[in-house]
Amino acid sequence: MRNSKMADVRDILELDRPPTPEVSKEVILGLRKDVPKKKKEKEVMRRPEGMHRELYALLYSDSNKDLPPLLPTDSGQGYKSVKAKLGMKRVRPWKWMPFTNPARKDNAVLYHWRRVCDQGKDYPFAMFNKKVELLTYSDAEYSEHLLCDGWTRSETDTLFELCHRFDLRWPVIHDRWPSHLTSRTMEDLKERYYNVTNILKKLNNLSGPEGKIVNYDADHERRRKQQLLKLWDRTPKQIEEEQQLVSELRKIEARKKEREKKTQDLQKLISADADARKIPKTTKKKIQQTKITKLDTMPPSLESCTGIKFPDVKSSGVSLRSQRMKLPASVGQKKVKAIEQLLTELNLETNPMAVEEVCQHFNDLRSDLVLMYDLRTILLNYVFELQTLKHQCESLMPDKVLEIPESLTINTGEESPSRPRAISEMIDAVATPNTPNRKRKAALEQSNVLKKIKART
Repeated sequence: MRNSKMADVRDILELDRPPTPEVSKEVILGLRKDVPKKKKEKEVMRRPEGMHRELYALLYSDSNKDLPPLLPTDSGQGYKSVKAKLGMKRVRPWKWMPFTNPARKDNAVLYHWRRVCDQGKDYPFAMFNKKVELLTYSDAEYSEHLLCDGWTRSETDTLFELCHRFDLRWPVIHDRWPSHLTSRTMEDLKERYYNVTNILKKLNNLSGPEGKIVNYDADHERRRKQQLLKLWDRTPKQIEEEQQLVSELRKIEARKKEREKKTQDLQKLISADADARKIPKTTKKKIQQTKITKLDTMPPSLESCTGIKFPDVKSSGVSLRSQRMKLPASVGQKKVKAIEQLLTELNLETNPMAVEEVCQHFNDLRSDLVLMYDLRTILLNYVFELQTLKHQCESLMPDKVLEIPESLTINTGEESPSRPRAISEMIDAVATPNTPNRKRKAALEQSNVLKKIKART
């Protein structure tokens, strides 16, 4: 029953079942003792895909008991570990013997176990006994060069004696400073020691590492220790507040870096867009020149008379206020010259100080001047056309006389010095030379030709 259950479990787990023996009369009666046992087939490792046959042949094979041909060996056990062979050599003898430590000056004799071959050698740990070589001074050197206010000869001698005794271990020296002498801090002791040694190095003309001057700042050390004490004496509330401030600082720096990164990305996009829309310089200059000449030569219409449209300066960074007063490129050179002449006639500066109040008013003034200039130019063109039509009408009908209103005529006479000129007169003076006179000349010539033809007839 138990075997059947185990067989069922093996079937469920899909495990290999041992082959069932054949049931026969001999097996039941126990007459057959030597039942042949099946030998386990040795699993042969297959050659991995992609590996060459020659490389696979170099690998170790358990069936042939081959040793790897690339590994030199003198054993026939293959990869089996070789046991340690103990007891092949004679053990070195040890002996309980006395020794003295050269670092000690009391000649104390101690004992320890040591090899017999090392008998008579120096104590090996004596090499770690390092002594600091200190400079010494004589009575003459002290009286001539080492006198100092606040330090006596006995205090200086005691300081150097402690330094030699404790190898410049300053906490120990400060702890062993005699109480009957003047109380000194560690910074005072170090300052006095280094000042004396620096003077002795200069007197003895020492060079190399021994002659290096040590610049010791006692005041800085005192402030540093006070700061460390303040840092150590902080309360948990102060530490928490400091951590919050540090975290806020890190957040601010992270936001700053993010803003800078976004600004750089935006600048890259703007530059890339500008490069994509960029026109060659030669063609761009020709287009601008043709546009300006067309704007200057063509007479303006009433719909186009809007003055100057100054662009809004919008930039993420810092900008100059004077950029607002810069004339746009759409304004032609003739209009620019006309504005400059009108400003000089009005006794105004062409480039005033770029104050907040001045910028807007100055731009409005120039816009109004350009508007009046355009309107006056249109009016003059209409007047010339009226004069042309008048001459044509007089040539065809001499009996009729047409009159042009005086308000439309251009006053080219001399002005009186007592009366100041109006703005319209200034604009006339500026706009009249710039107005094309071809129409007027053509009208006069046409009227003269018509008069001659009529006289002959």
